[in-house]
Amino acid sequence: MKQFNKISLWVTFFVLIILLASVFFFLNQSKEDRLTSLGDHVVSNFRAGLAYEMADLLSFSLALSEDGELKNALIADDETKGYSILSKITERFKKYTHLKSLRIQVLTPDFFIFARSWNEGFEGMPIWWFRDDLKKLRSNKQPKVGMEIGRLLTFKATIPIRSGGKLLGYLEVIKFVDELVAKLHKKGIELFALMDERYLKQAELMRDFPLLHGHVIVNRNFNHQLKKKVEHLDWNRLESKSYLYRDERLYLMEPMHNGEGEKIGVYLLTLSNEALKRYEKANQSASFFTQFSDEDIEQVVASWEHPYGSFRSGYDKDLIGLLPKLNKEDKIELETEAKEILREYSKDELIDIILSNEHNEKKIGVIE
Repeated sequence: MKQFNKISLWVTFFVLIILLASVFFFLNQSKEDRLTSLGDHVVSNFRAGLAYEMADLLSFSLALSEDGELKNALIADDETKGYSILSKITERFKKYTHLKSLRIQVLTPDFFIFARSWNEGFEGMPIWWFRDDLKKLRSNKQPKVGMEIGRLLTFKATIPIRSGGKLLGYLEVIKFVDELVAKLHKKGIELFALMDERYLKQAELMRDFPLLHGHVIVNRNFNHQLKKKVEHLDWNRLESKSYLYRDERLYLMEPMHNGEGEKIGVYLLTLSNEALKRYEKANQSASFFTQFSDEDIEQVVASWEHPYGSFRSGYDKDLIGLLPKLNKEDKIELETEAKEILREYSKDELIDIILSNEHNEKKIGVIE
């Protein structure tokens, strides 16, 4: 009897061990599944956020390319006038919009600098020799946008400037990735934009930028404390799995492509446990990276083919769209200009604009 009780105790003990191991396994698996699901959603939203950044930059660039004064300066070959126009535009948009690090330059049809907003003295300098992304423009002369390598790696939108059927040059709007990094930081997400170091020969202004696992850290506003942690990660495993969970942080890796779809580096996103919990509780239908829903972002991206919508020009569209985003005191100057523009529109054109604006509050009235 004693022998039987002893055997029973051992059997019970082993059954409990197996049960505990199973519970531990399933809890671990559940945690792994949760992190995988969260990681997939974060990456999906990040891709949508990148698409929005590109669409926003392209839309803005298309509007500027229609500027009459700028076209006249190109026709007259007046580089000083070109610089004055571009510098005023950037100052205006830095004051009234979220585009704080905006740079604009105009290129000749042969890709020599005509004028740039941030400094003078570079007129006539060729840039085709360090800008591989411009080669395709020689043949197709179509608008393009992407993360492109020049002497710096930045978001760039390049738009042909035309007068009738004649190509006058190209307008290029440049934005640093640091603004996107700052936006994500407010949401509890840290981003390292990492360019493969083999491109340093081309990106000569980045040769003093810090390195991380064979990559150059593109954004200057990276988290220095986190960099030390990333240095000790198993980078090969992170590259193969695209995510790692270490020391209460989730690390996610997403490929970085240029406008031609070539991989030029990676984006490394990392979230603390607290940020993950906030993200999990957030409304999943709203993009975590912008104030717009995923549906809004998809519509912006889809609008690339018809950037003006019901407006006569991209400038008109951007100006009217900007007004609701401004504070009351900032609207006065732009409201006057907007009213002058809309007075030139016909009744049918105004109706089309109202009907196409699905996200505005519905109002009933008669347009006189």
